[in-house]
Amino acid sequence: METNVRKQYNQMAALYDRVWSRYVAKTLAFLKDWAQLSPTSTVLDVACGTGTFERLVLREHPTQSIVGIDLSEKMLDIAQQKCRAFPNVSFQKASVAALPFADRNFDVIVSASALHYFDDPIAALIEMKRVLKPDGELVILDWCKDDWLCRLYDFALKRFDPAYRQCYTQVEFHSFLGAAGFQIRRATRVRLTLAWELMVATAKPIALGDRSYEG
Repeated sequence: METNVRKQYNQMAALYDRVWSRYVAKTLAFLKDWAQLSPTSTVLDVACGTGTFERLVLREHPTQSIVGIDLSEKMLDIAQQKCRAFPNVSFQKASVAALPFADRNFDVIVSASALHYFDDPIAALIEMKRVLKPDGELVILDWCKDDWLCRLYDFALKRFDPAYRQCYTQVEFHSFLGAAGFQIRRATRVRLTLAWELMVATAKPIALGDRSYEG
């Protein structure tokens, strides 16, 4: 699956920002506002694409420390060009299944419109938890299958897009977070364009001995 994702996004990288400009602008601006990043936080962006989220954050906090990872080398090339003036931002090719970082390394991990590509969502969330500090936050934004249009897209993409895996309902998404050892602090569903309803959640690692869960 990751090979298909990398191939597809390498092919579309040059046109990605133009073709998806409205969707990307609305979803990532929402994610930035929702995440409420502290300027001193060290941030990991999983599936960073062409670096639009990084550029949005840097406009407000030019010294924000951010690492972006993605499977597509060509998307990363564009991201590096966008943020070349900021030495505190770096990009590298990496898989969410095996993050090349030490344990407990980041204050915040964000990921937008990527969960539906993960081969194993729970394993991916567990790996993100590994590199997140015990008091850190995970912020995930993705398509919501509770919406009838997303169910239609899901049906079609499973049949015609070899890079696509599936999207999930909000209940499924929350259950993944709980199974991976996270406690949800805030969550909602939001329609940012007529064509897409999304779900977002901010979650924190559950401390040993505390298995409470807010779904």
